[in-house]
Amino acid sequence: MKDAYTEFYLEESHLQARSRVNSSRAGMLRTQRAQAEDGFPCKQCGFFVSSAPLLSGVFNRNHCPYCLWSRHVDLFKGGDRMAACKAAMRPVGLTLKKTTKKYNGSRTGELMLVHLCTSCASVSINRVAADDDPDCMLQVFKDSLRQSTWPDPPLSDSLIDLLTADDLEVVRARLFGKCQAPIEN
Repeated sequence: MKDAYTEFYLEESHLQARSRVNSSRAGMLRTQRAQAEDGFPCKQCGFFVSSAPLLSGVFNRNHCPYCLWSRHVDLFKGGDRMAACKAAMRPVGLTLKKTTKKYNGSRTGELMLVHLCTSCASVSINRVAADDDPDCMLQVFKDSLRQSTWPDPPLSDSLIDLLTADDLEVVRARLFGKCQAPIEN
């Protein structure tokens, strides 16, 4: 049988633990709300870019869905925001995310944007967001086919394989689905 002190102690411990959980949950919700309400003006086109995950489908937004330009904010991995450069990054091409799936063909994987920093020539890849303009991405792809040389260090040194003219059908299928409208070159 429990005495009054033990019951009081157990009740108090339970309330404190519950308070910690609620406080932690409230802090997490405040952080998520701040990130969802957060956004930034695009350095290239000036449009306001929302970083709400419900709109974009990604949690770490650093590129504009209208012009696809980015900012050099990540250093080691997406979302770390540790880069000191903070310069504009030009979209230079498209690539496919490397997968480790054994039975998939070589042209599988998520479509990714390739960006080149206008200041330090660093190269990075970004996930395509749900609200990115598919026509603009197709234009980036076409422009990358016309690019014959890349600034030093070359893009090939970055171990990123840009999609080539042979990948046009893959790009069209990823952007517009299986039933695409004819696209003039």
